[in-house]
Amino acid sequence: MTVIVELDLPKDWRRFKLPPALDHRLQELLDRQDRAGKLSAQERREAGALAELVDLLSVMRLRATLATKKRKP
Repeated sequence: MTVIVELDLPKDWRRFKLPPALDHRLQELLDRQDRAGKLSAQERREAGALAELVDLLSVMRLRATLATKKRKP
């Protein structure tokens, strides 16, 4: 199924990214996983959710970039 959503992009749409505190938390979890090799179930869910959010924001940024390029003459 395809859903098309139309929205007005904020002027700072290029900044679609995790807020610094969430980015820091994700890095902390990933670093701990690299060092210790294991996270608790709660930490794995948290890291997974943050990684999904990063992916979503990246897709939004890419699509906004493509949309603005299509509008330029």
